[in-house]
Amino acid sequence: MNSLVPDGPVRLLGIDDLAACQRLAEDREWGREDHKWRFLFSVGDVYGVDDGNGGLAATVVSTPYGKDVAAISMVLVAKRYERRGLGGRVMRHAMEDAGTSSLCLTATEYGRPLYERLGFRSVGLCTTYMGTGPGPSERNVSVPVEPPDMPSIHALDTEVFGADRSQLIEGLPAFCSTFRVIRDGTGIAGFGGVWWNDGRAIVGPVLAQDVDTALALVDEIVPEGPIRLDIDHRHTELTAWAERQGLRPAFTTTIMEYGDPIPNDPSRLYLPVAQALG
Repeated sequence: MNSLVPDGPVRLLGIDDLAACQRLAEDREWGREDHKWRFLFSVGDVYGVDDGNGGLAATVVSTPYGKDVAAISMVLVAKRYERRGLGGRVMRHAMEDAGTSSLCLTATEYGRPLYERLGFRSVGLCTTYMGTGPGPSERNVSVPVEPPDMPSIHALDTEVFGADRSQLIEGLPAFCSTFRVIRDGTGIAGFGGVWWNDGRAIVGPVLAQDVDTALALVDEIVPEGPIRLDIDHRHTELTAWAERQGLRPAFTTTIMEYGDPIPNDPSRLYLPVAQALG
């Protein structure tokens, strides 16, 4: 017999709930992703429903970018409660609580029908490439980010993403193991970072004014060893780069929006910080 679906409230979680979030993620055959979860707690609002046994029946994360956009992620429901309305309940709570004019998320094939029922629309596709990184090149076009670069990085990110992500941007130097910038005669031509997630390097964010700058950044930040790139289908040059390195597609997700169209510029957003953060 199926367990009764918990009917407790959707509550705001704190960092003390991290272990319960990770147990739920493992129940769904996701990794523990300690570094990522801690960053999400630092920049977003993590919600959950208690299962009545010291664990969590469901979670969702809403990361607000001012009053304009919120990124929705980590929609997890324990296997024993799946397809019984909990996912929709936590999603509606996060959507109502965000208070933003737009929402964005990246959907798996499993989750996309729920988001479509809630009114999200598809605006693009993203394929995750995995493999072994070659290590950084010696092109020497980029340099490590320095504190005086941060206002220009923030300005470029706001222009490209279409919303003010100041708290996210301010956290990147500590979150990323590598964070580099390419400067030109007018300021910042692009920036890129790498961070580690359960033993695999996530290459991103990469924002750049043009494809040559983006590829130069990727060449100089990609580490040796297991890597992952989440590549928007519009960036065919980046897909070609991944295939030259022997990376292979792992899965494809759908980029979705809700509410007002986000005034972003996907042509200059080459790699996200994470699918969870847009």
